[in-house]
Amino acid sequence: MQNKKKFIRLFKPSFGNEEIIAIRKLFKKSWIGFGPEVKKFEESWSNYIGINYSVGVTSCSAALHIALASKNFKKRKKVLVPAMTFTATAAAALYCDLEPVFVDINEYDLNINFEDLKKKYTKDCVAVIPVHVGGHPCEMEKIVPWAKKKKLLVIEDCAHTAGGIYKGKMLGTWGDISCFSFEEKKMLTTGDGGMICTNSKNLAKKFRNLSFHGWNRDPWSRHNKSLSTRNLNEKHWYYQIKDLGFKYNMNDLMAAIGQVQLKKLNSFNEKRNNGVCKYLKGIKNCKNIKPFFKNFSNGIAYWMFAVRSKKRDKLISFLKQKGIATSVYWIPVPMHPLYKKYNANVPVTAKVWKELVTLPLFSDIKSKEINFVIKSLKEFDAKE
Repeated sequence: MQNKKKFIRLFKPSFGNEEIIAIRKLFKKSWIGFGPEVKKFEESWSNYIGINYSVGVTSCSAALHIALASKNFKKRKKVLVPAMTFTATAAAALYCDLEPVFVDINEYDLNINFEDLKKKYTKDCVAVIPVHVGGHPCEMEKIVPWAKKKKLLVIEDCAHTAGGIYKGKMLGTWGDISCFSFEEKKMLTTGDGGMICTNSKNLAKKFRNLSFHGWNRDPWSRHNKSLSTRNLNEKHWYYQIKDLGFKYNMNDLMAAIGQVQLKKLNSFNEKRNNGVCKYLKGIKNCKNIKPFFKNFSNGIAYWMFAVRSKKRDKLISFLKQKGIATSVYWIPVPMHPLYKKYNANVPVTAKVWKELVTLPLFSDIKSKEINFVIKSLKEFDAKE
């Protein structure tokens, strides 16, 4: 019987006995929904990135939705988003009856282009959502002051970063609100999950309410009240709904895993960065294959590594034959049927996305696996 070829995976979460122990401890308790573990994780996360308030949610998509919903913008107002992003960034606008305005990207790092951002702005715009693609930082030192002058809400989409520092400031602390992803492939994982963060106490309270059906008292705090015998007339069961909310809350099972993963995050980031350095060094002399960004920084926490090749599809097929998993991570959002009506003029995006190939990168990837990918890239480059 012929052996099945073993692929080098594109992404892979990193788990150990610590996560299993945390789950077992939780299973011994009678509560795995929203509870004390979520609170602990939120506090640890706030301390880690250096922000006042964090609210655990089911995904970064949920966080982005809540971020815009919390402000109750008038219908048909506009949100500036990069054309090269995951669909959730633009979908958050549609969920709130707002319109996405697609901004072109920088050719050298795939992030939102500041000059085109200024051009696309109109008085109907109410928010901007910069996305740190692959963990590489947007030009927040330009975007934030400009946005404040225009009275725009700045929502940092940090789905691709956790622990990255840009110009001495942690990514996720530049804007008014930041949204993180703990999905299976991300910097750290809770299976699915995410976090929405802010320095505003009022916004954090709104996030909490919106994430749990709009209730003004979450079930864990009410459960604790029910256990108290100090006041037998305490209406622990009572709550009010003043806002239309969603079922977006994190649970204790996710949070227990997240707390363990957070302790490993710096190590995860270092290992990924080492992988990126290997790739950059390995392909620097290639003529037809180039990295998706120009300048590497040790302070940045890179999540993804991609290359550009004018013979993208041919390269993907070649690497597949070698047992190397790849992807074209994003089709630009305005190219999807749902978003075509928004008439995006994004020539750089239209050009660059046709050349992008995402390569294997995760914290447990072995040096010999990266070396094999590099060897294969060089082989392809030499033939072409």
